[in-house]
Amino acid sequence: MLRRRFLKLAGLGALNFSLNNSMCLGEKRKPQLNIIYIMADDLGYGHLGCYGQKEIKTPNIDRMAEEGMRFTNHYAGSALCAPSRCVLMTGLHTGHCFIRNNKRLPVEGNVPIPADSQTIGKTLQRGGYTTGAIGKWGLGYPGSEGDPVKQGFDHFFGYNCQRQAHSYYPTHLWRNDKKVMLQGNADGRQQEYSHDLLTAEALEFIRVNHTRPFFLYVPYTIPHAAFQVPDLDIYSDKPWSPVKKAIAAMVTRMDRDVGRIVELLKELRIDRQTLVIFTSDNGSAGGELLKAFNGSGVLHGQKGTLYEGGIRSPMVARWPGNITPGTVTDHVCGFQDMLVTFADLGQAAIEKETDGISIMPTLLGKHDQKKHAYLYWELKDNQAVRMGKWKAVKTKGKIELFNLQQDVSEKHNVAGQHPDVVAKIAGIMETAHKDSGFFTWKYEGPIPEKKKTGKLKNP
Repeated sequence: MLRRRFLKLAGLGALNFSLNNSMCLGEKRKPQLNIIYIMADDLGYGHLGCYGQKEIKTPNIDRMAEEGMRFTNHYAGSALCAPSRCVLMTGLHTGHCFIRNNKRLPVEGNVPIPADSQTIGKTLQRGGYTTGAIGKWGLGYPGSEGDPVKQGFDHFFGYNCQRQAHSYYPTHLWRNDKKVMLQGNADGRQQEYSHDLLTAEALEFIRVNHTRPFFLYVPYTIPHAAFQVPDLDIYSDKPWSPVKKAIAAMVTRMDRDVGRIVELLKELRIDRQTLVIFTSDNGSAGGELLKAFNGSGVLHGQKGTLYEGGIRSPMVARWPGNITPGTVTDHVCGFQDMLVTFADLGQAAIEKETDGISIMPTLLGKHDQKKHAYLYWELKDNQAVRMGKWKAVKTKGKIELFNLQQDVSEKHNVAGQHPDVVAKIAGIMETAHKDSGFFTWKYEGPIPEKKKTGKLKNP
């Protein structure tokens, strides 16, 4: 049984009608709206069937797009794991949020977001939601102020540390603040596949909490390397390399479990009151993930770069009775919009300023959707701005400019032809950046003893 906190939900009730209907009726009572946000790890814009993939089979996510909405101009928070997750959780772009890059610590875990951070979890808790995070966290080592149980989540299960998540057969995972040893993976054995454990926990969280409003964040680790999978499924007889087979089998396995989540919602009769979103934390990683399946699709670049292939992310949203089936939108949005969108949908108060704009009007097919003046990213010494049809990338002090309306693959640098646009974007790059304490933050806690090999115990 999952440990959970029972919240006082005065006046909420189990209302079995959709959000848009309650708005039309002008009712004052808050309806039950559940939100499930599923995020893959290193899945590129070109890895899904609904975005043009021909070899990897993703029928369940493709069906979500058919039954809901597919976004063609959605962006991750960053081109790397930790900063992208920070943007998602806090609603602040990488010029304002605390985590600006991946950073290795001498202990298991990652640099923590500050204790006073406004997060999706805290925001929806205040709105009466039971909150769960099941998967890869990466925003604070166990026990730190960035630990998910201190950042608004009633229940956590998975990898606290993103380095640990490089293996699908770890020696342990975390449930809230307790280490869960996986005996089947002790001494190098590979008997407990972490992705399957995450899915089982997510399904149980839904079953336990389906009678009250809940928010479930499922940051899966597929298809991040290592490329490990219990079986190759329909790809075992393909004339492909072992790595290519494994990648395809991993993505299809994840797709299968997305389908299981949707089917459970139907079984519990909460399908029409649950918004399900699927996306990825950044663009395709390099190597075989990029090459074997054209992971970036028509886009230029990959994970770690601020070109479109590094930051443009697939996103599909399903919400029967509210989202018109088969909708495709070119609305420009990003991870920083999720906190305000979920607060808007869940009628929860936002206490601090964010860089986000609610995309609820887009989801509901309304015409009053506000638009960003620009989207901004920074990573190391590089910066990028999306401003309408224009996309600028600054590397080594030089700004390249692309007209995405005509050149989505960023093949033609037109900076020399539009000095006025370049000057405007250069001004944005200067003002959008605020200094972060991330780069001077130092771990000051205890450091585990080293084995004779020089490796940390429980790194």
